[in-house]
Amino acid sequence: MRILGIDPGLRICGYAVIDADGGDFKLVEAGIINVKTNQQMQKRLDQIADDIDSIFDRFSPEVMAVEELYSHYAHPKTAILMGHARGVVFQRAGSRNVDVESYAATKVKKSLTGHGRATKQQMQLAIASLLNLPQLPEPADVADAIAIALCCMNANRQG
Repeated sequence: MRILGIDPGLRICGYAVIDADGGDFKLVEAGIINVKTNQQMQKRLDQIADDIDSIFDRFSPEVMAVEELYSHYAHPKTAILMGHARGVVFQRAGSRNVDVESYAATKVKKSLTGHGRATKQQMQLAIASLLNLPQLPEPADVADAIAIALCCMNANRQG
């Protein structure tokens, strides 16, 4: 199964492609989409859509995994704005009939570290260890996308 993990954002979108076959898995590619922040919202969303399409064209994932939207009570506007990027990502998957699975941040963390409150560094260390990476995945958006894809892989193994 080929899984595309996405960490949507209006400045940076992280993505990761993982191939999973039974107990074997490998990271195919991970990176970021740098969104041009000096543009109007509709242009930024259009860029995200185009770049997501390019990733779909290159990798043909069977499923896409995205972190559930979280809103901190002190910053509700952030969640609303992030919802724009997330909606574009979902729409691009829908246009290609690719299933989308959403995971809470705590589930992603628990899936990789056994603890739902793991720190960013603990997550990066777990990812580097699981994938035998020579260094920690950076930036955090890439690490998050990899973690989301790995969580999806683990969830699909369990049934």
